[in-house]
Amino acid sequence: MQKYTTPDLPYAHDALEPYIDQTTMEIHHGKHHVGYTTKLNTAVESHPELFSKTPEELLADLDNLPEDIRLAVRNNGGGHVHHNFFWEIMRPAQENNVAIGNLAKAIDETFGSFAKFKEELTQAALTVFGSGWAWLLIEDNKLKITKTANQDSPYSLGQSPVLCIDVWEHAYYLKYKNVRPDYIENFWQIINWDKTEELYNK
Repeated sequence: MQKYTTPDLPYAHDALEPYIDQTTMEIHHGKHHVGYTTKLNTAVESHPELFSKTPEELLADLDNLPEDIRLAVRNNGGGHVHHNFFWEIMRPAQENNVAIGNLAKAIDETFGSFAKFKEELTQAALTVFGSGWAWLLIEDNKLKITKTANQDSPYSLGQSPVLCIDVWEHAYYLKYKNVRPDYIENFWQIINWDKTEELYNK
């Protein structure tokens, strides 16, 4: 039985400074993400045959999971999967950090310009009520901006994420306090557009 594990960060805890601070990354990854992974394992242990599926597959098939673990998988599986994704779509700050390649073309075609896209995704992230996520994803072969509450997952809706912004308070509160707009504005400096291009092309 192979349990789920929290992957290491693809960069050092201080690599996203000054936009996301080292202490936030240590707590976010080492405590929050590890907590989701641990609770996901605890839920699935009662139906160990489900370890043959990836967490993404569990989220994509929530309605067919045993009822006694469905909510725990929705919440903790979502937390585990979303954080795995979130770490990968960030990197140390780059100059002129904008979308590239096929994704850049699709953004222009869908939203009119990169600036308009940035405005719409920023607005989605700003208007998540309470905790949740803002997403750029593919649905029916088209790019779409959406938002989800708590750890509700695009994977449960048959959508394929390309980019996300974590707007749970633990993602930014140590540095930004209650000023979510500053966190979101700075987030654009550390998006890994190479990774988002790879995800889009898949």
